[in-house]
Amino acid sequence: MSANNDTIQRTVIVTVLLCLVCSIVVSSAAVFLKPAQTENKKLSMQRSILEIAGLMEEGATVKEQFKQIKTKIVDLRTGKFTDAVDAQAYEQRSAAKNPKLSAVLSGEDDIASIKRRAHYATVYLVENQGKVEKLILPVHGYGLWSTMYGFLALEGDTKTVVGLGFYDHGETPGLGGEVDNPKWKAQWPGKQVFNDQFGVDISVVKGGANPGNPSFKHQVDGLAGATLTSRGLQNLLHFWLGENGFGPFLTNVRKGEA
Repeated sequence: MSANNDTIQRTVIVTVLLCLVCSIVVSSAAVFLKPAQTENKKLSMQRSILEIAGLMEEGATVKEQFKQIKTKIVDLRTGKFTDAVDAQAYEQRSAAKNPKLSAVLSGEDDIASIKRRAHYATVYLVENQGKVEKLILPVHGYGLWSTMYGFLALEGDTKTVVGLGFYDHGETPGLGGEVDNPKWKAQWPGKQVFNDQFGVDISVVKGGANPGNPSFKHQVDGLAGATLTSRGLQNLLHFWLGENGFGPFLTNVRKGEA
């Protein structure tokens, strides 16, 4: 009986020690790999920005190509650039969850269904001799199953689309997930998100945009079989281009007062 107890005790001790060793190894690996994971995440985001802005070229690293882009922080409450937070360290998604760095949106204002809007947003600029040639704006909003996170790239006129793309979403593959389809994304370049009076005017049209329609330059095809995702896309663009999003900032850019 004693021998049996000794065997059980030894088994338990060995198991506990093995678990401790494994935990230490896993924890050490996580700490060791974190810098690399952080850098890979950063490079992936930079690649998305370059691709959506039509700036990604073969033959050069993402890091090298991203040097042509300036990263700045905009205070969405004023529509002006600010140094209140560090542009390199700021995370807008995290800030939106922090009551000190964000505000609750009313149901009437929250057309993108994001609940809270961060006070500050990171924007990306391509400039030439002090003149803004391209702006890349972070946008997000709810589709059918998920919050879609992406970027809208505009020409320096602040209304002509360079590209639109999403780097994180959980929409249904083959339906709402078609936001990743290159053919669908190819519709966006050249579209106008504002009318002549700079009121937000962009529509994701169910059944497809009609080239014969006078408003065709403000329209793109809806996603087949994904009405709610298409509606979410339109809503998020109207939100971020409007008064509660980047609207005041884009007005200041046009005036040269950002």
